[in-house]
Amino acid sequence: MFSRLRSDIQCILDRDPAARSTWEVLTCYPGLHALVLHRLSHWLWRRELRWLGRFVSQISRWLTGIEIHPGATLGNRVFIDHGMGIVIGETAQVGDGCTIYQGVTLGGTSLSKGAKRHPTLGRNVVVGAGAKVLGGFTVGDDAAIGSNAVVTKAVPPGATAVGIPARIIQAEDGARREEAAAKMGFSAYGVTATDDPLSQAMRGLIDNASLQEHQIALLWQAIEKLSDARRGEGCVPEDAATKECFEADKLTQLVGK
Repeated sequence: MFSRLRSDIQCILDRDPAARSTWEVLTCYPGLHALVLHRLSHWLWRRELRWLGRFVSQISRWLTGIEIHPGATLGNRVFIDHGMGIVIGETAQVGDGCTIYQGVTLGGTSLSKGAKRHPTLGRNVVVGAGAKVLGGFTVGDDAAIGSNAVVTKAVPPGATAVGIPARIIQAEDGARREEAAAKMGFSAYGVTATDDPLSQAMRGLIDNASLQEHQIALLWQAIEKLSDARRGEGCVPEDAATKECFEADKLTQLVGK
């Protein structure tokens, strides 16, 4: 028990730059307190002491603001950061090394008793603040759930899920993943600057429109030169866009760099 507690404390010291000492983590981190109390409630639950297990989990909820059903299974080195408002359902399974931020719900969409109603998180999954993962599917190893995402289907290993409803972004190439892992160990809050597919699509459309305007301006300029060379009149309309005025940079800033 004490070796597991030491492991939990160390994982917080490793992943949270705000953690300054073992004593601070032991006394001031509600995520750690919730994990310790959950192990007690889970131990009682597995020994058919269901009411007592639920009562311990209720005390944990009062003390920490984190609600973990005693039937849920949590692995080693799970880091619950801040933690307020987290709800983890009865049949949920959380793998080793996962990071879960405040406001997360690992919930169910079925009313069938005894069925697998809640999600399974693989190893080293990051679930960003406010995310809702709903259903009895699996989130693969090393996946990330973006903040406030609503996930209702399986997420492949190494992929990122963002948006409402969540869209799946496949993992980046191995070199970038290894570089990020070496620097951070995990993706804080489950989101990076290049994760939002809507912003990526908008930036692509902006770039395409800017390129088209550039090409049209070149065409009108070429026509104007040919007209001057041949001393033609009326070849280029007065309202022809011979100069570029598309403000691609401003639009790109609006959708996010």
